[in-house]
Amino acid sequence: MPLPYINAPFEYVASVLGNSADELKLVTTFYLSFPLAAALKRLPDKEPWKKNLFIISVSMFYLIGLFDLWSGLRTILISAAGAYTISSQINSPYMPWIGFVFLMGHLSVNHLYRQTIDDSSLFDITGAQMVLVMKLTAFCWNVQDGRLPEADLSDFQKEHAIRTMPGIIDYAGYVFFFPAIMAGPAFDYCDYSQYITTTMFTLPPGTDPSKAPPTRKKHKIPRSGTPATIKGVYGTLWLIAFLKFSGWYYPAFFLGDEYMKYGFLRRVWQLYMFGLTTRMKYYAIWSLSEGACILSGIGYNGIDPVTNRAKWDRLTNIKPWEIETAQNARAYLGFWNINTNHWLRNYMYLRVTPKGKKPGFRATLATFVTSAFWHGFYPGYYLTFVLASFVQTVAKNGRRMIRPLFLTPDGKSPLPSKRYYDIFTTILTQVVFAYTVAPFVLLGFSDTLIVWARVYFYTIVGIGASFALFSKSLPFRKQILQLQSSRAPTPATFTSVDESTVEKTAREEVRKERLLATDAQSSDPGHKVPLFGIADDPEAEIDDIVREVKAEIEQRRRRGSALQGFDIKKAVQEKLMEFKKA
Repeated sequence: MPLPYINAPFEYVASVLGNSADELKLVTTFYLSFPLAAALKRLPDKEPWKKNLFIISVSMFYLIGLFDLWSGLRTILISAAGAYTISSQINSPYMPWIGFVFLMGHLSVNHLYRQTIDDSSLFDITGAQMVLVMKLTAFCWNVQDGRLPEADLSDFQKEHAIRTMPGIIDYAGYVFFFPAIMAGPAFDYCDYSQYITTTMFTLPPGTDPSKAPPTRKKHKIPRSGTPATIKGVYGTLWLIAFLKFSGWYYPAFFLGDEYMKYGFLRRVWQLYMFGLTTRMKYYAIWSLSEGACILSGIGYNGIDPVTNRAKWDRLTNIKPWEIETAQNARAYLGFWNINTNHWLRNYMYLRVTPKGKKPGFRATLATFVTSAFWHGFYPGYYLTFVLASFVQTVAKNGRRMIRPLFLTPDGKSPLPSKRYYDIFTTILTQVVFAYTVAPFVLLGFSDTLIVWARVYFYTIVGIGASFALFSKSLPFRKQILQLQSSRAPTPATFTSVDESTVEKTAREEVRKERLLATDAQSSDPGHKVPLFGIADDPEAEIDDIVREVKAEIEQRRRRGSALQGFDIKKAVQEKLMEFKKA
């Protein structure tokens, strides 16, 4: 039973608002985590065991005192105990895979049970368990990396390796970290260890002590009230917007007769608003949980070299503005569920690839399958995954063929017409993904087909047309290539450069930039819809950038421009910036 009388106020308010008591309790935990995180931050730095016990106690209050979720507590304990036992007792290269199968299998059983119940108003543990699976599969890999010689590890692996198994209290604090237990964000054990021991807040050697961010009294954790409050305000505004718009855009509306009273363009607009409304819920949840993490101190990410102020973006999980103004599929997916993308990349995509080999189709397939199983077994998830893979391919082909026509012949500066290209691709990206992600909310196969048919399968038709237009068998592709070639200046003198050196240098620079971006840098347990989390494919991005750098070199050759002194590193960095802005 929950704490005496605790249900009464939630049931009363929920009846007035038209929500369930569990949904109201869930939102309450996000707001309650703010003052509790402030209290956690003020516990003695030199006594981390007190912080661990406080963290565990708060999570127990959430799970048992509020939700009476003994089955959920049992689920967390089974996963946590299993992962700890496997990682500590099995000394084999296959240990992380054994842990992965155990954790994903346990999650899959609960997903199937949840799907059988099919009641989104009831709170269960699958959302929190999804976050836990990310943390514990990473934990198993980190333990395995700690058993290997440093020479065999990448920089990322060295930083995250666990050389000594943590004690039970430290491990339990990591598992039950209350600001992130309900909806994430997920993070690796090394982050928690550095946080709980306050080594995270030690200034790098050679740093001017006067640049240290202000702290409270003798605590090492910098003050973070302002950035945490800002996140809390953003989360609240998104929550209010979701409550307002969800009364207009909900699944039953798109399956009913009223939806068909509108014209095609209006129906497409409403489909876009359906997706935006759903995203508002996640913007709210993840902003609130990130705000509590910032207030606790674990969101700290060093000192900004430009402003000399503390950065608090270590656990950023979404960037709403970048998502809503994205001009391509890569940007749209890259700024959503960021920590899940990092988990898929670091603990699946790169792990299934043999050492010294380049990730290929097997790595991509394994990553997409993992992401799909991690989400659950509703048909809508798989419809979105399959369609999104085609969208990504078409978007890259289109960008490669069309975008150079809106740049100067050297590819470095935009033409005045580029603004129209940007506007068009922004609208196109949003409209395409409004269609693509609808199954993630509708969930059912038949419901998805009904809604897709009501907008005439426009994205599927567009993908088919794009594949046809850009195929080598039709003249359109040749005409575009000829148009690109005709824009090149008249050839002059020419000096050669070894292409293998160019490609090797470019690839190394891209990998370095990706690693820095990754190092700088979940799911909603209240509902059965953990939106998106589609696997990232960094190796494909590397190939794209390398290809464009080589294309620039080829353009120079056509023009007869000298290649000696060509700055490969600068060229790669410029392409990376273009990809971020594109």
